[in-house]
Amino acid sequence: MFTTTGSRGLYKAPLSKGLLLVLNGLTVMLTLLPQYQELFMYNLQAVTQQHQVWRLLCGRLVCLDVKDSFCSSLLIYNFRIFERRFGTRKFASFLLGTWCLSALMDFLLAQAFQFLFDYEVEELPAGLLAPVFSLFVPFYRLIPRMPVTQVLGHIHITNKSLVYIVGLQLLTSSPFMWLLALSGLISGGLYHSNVLWLQKLLFVPAWVSCIGRYILEPVFSSSQPSSETPLGMGATLDIQRQQRMDMLDQQLLLAQYNESRRNARQQQQSGLLQWTRLFPSLRHRGQNRPPMQPRPQAQSHPSTQPLLDNSPVAEEQVARLVEMGFSRIDALEALRASNNDINMATNFLLQH
Repeated sequence: MFTTTGSRGLYKAPLSKGLLLVLNGLTVMLTLLPQYQELFMYNLQAVTQQHQVWRLLCGRLVCLDVKDSFCSSLLIYNFRIFERRFGTRKFASFLLGTWCLSALMDFLLAQAFQFLFDYEVEELPAGLLAPVFSLFVPFYRLIPRMPVTQVLGHIHITNKSLVYIVGLQLLTSSPFMWLLALSGLISGGLYHSNVLWLQKLLFVPAWVSCIGRYILEPVFSSSQPSSETPLGMGATLDIQRQQRMDMLDQQLLLAQYNESRRNARQQQQSGLLQWTRLFPSLRHRGQNRPPMQPRPQAQSHPSTQPLLDNSPVAEEQVARLVEMGFSRIDALEALRASNNDINMATNFLLQH
């Protein structure tokens, strides 16, 4: 289902692996020992009226519903890409900041719901749900859409569709899950945008990160996968299949690449790629072939030898590259240089 998230598993994602193992293990234990589930219920009335503040910690970490635990685990596994790219400390700081902000948002939204509809929210679904929903904010803003296929000729399926479907499934699993989802999205937007310098106020200290690096990371770290064959102009089908499996990891690099291109255009620098100079063997493939004997009937017709520079390019492939963030000019150049091979053209644009 998540074959586009990469083939390296939980490598360089010890925090994600720890959350998956510990939280799911506790969920299984509480399922087998239901007499202890009352301690992990997220009861708002117990927090506000009976001052049981400890329920904020217990009730907002471990899922009591196996379906919620399964869906949130799929999302955490998918969002591990942020831990790889930004580092474990920044990823942990984001989860900590959104966890604190969403705890406040839960009470504010519950009070607003009671004021508008005269209904008191007593209990919310338990688990690390609001921070998981908050990760949809960087997922929406940083990961570009890439079309995968079409259903019925009109419905476009992208590389992000299945992630949103799992989030929708989690959203509809409980009556008041929408409140946690809204709380998480608001918290994620505030922290990601660094409103009121929240990233400087809510973060994981360096000494805590050092302790986790030397104590917890050896326990939850994963071994390095086997080396992959480097991509090149003579890429085989196996390498291209491996590239599709690692596509989401490359998309963050693509977002950074687009940002650098925009900055370069603002500085009025000529940033057009000279594919003729970089790939002459592909660009002028027809010139490298041995000369052929002219046919007798060719003399009676005008010369119709097509230039490779003006070779037709499929508009569908150009549109796919433009949706990925590349300009139309560069997309045309890349497709012409690669003889309309969209996988090779994408490699060229990402590498240059």
